[in-house]
Amino acid sequence: MIKLFHYNWTVRDEWFEWCKQISSEELTRSRIGGAGSILYTLFHILDVEYSWIRGIQGKPDIQVPYENYKTLGQVRELSDHWRAELVPFLKAWVNDSEHEIVTVEWTEERYTKGEILRHVVTHEIHHMGQLSIWARELGLQPVSANVIGRGLFA
Repeated sequence: MIKLFHYNWTVRDEWFEWCKQISSEELTRSRIGGAGSILYTLFHILDVEYSWIRGIQGKPDIQVPYENYKTLGQVRELSDHWRAELVPFLKAWVNDSEHEIVTVEWTEERYTKGEILRHVVTHEIHHMGQLSIWARELGLQPVSANVIGRGLFA
């Protein structure tokens, strides 16, 4: 499972680098589809990842207002900070936890821990697709979504 998170983090970091070539106005401009803007989409990806993984750890959700993270640098710092907090949990993941049932504080639904982790992985991949569409609309080459060639499964 950790390999798929490494994949997402690698691609996310490449998107952060990609974003440096466009203006702050383009980063925050409201767009059709997706989560709204390029910067907000990146923020949303981290917020969802952090919330769900804290939830399966039995930790409370932490509400972080987007308004406090209006620059690419701030969102990237938040990504790095939260990732550092989540890595030990994900590295310690054991398959025995796969089918454990949990509820998180924002819903009464019950899910397995494995289902939640897969949701988090695919949620990010979904939004990376939206970023790719917006990149092409700007006439720019998007970040590659290829898993192959990244050396993650060697």
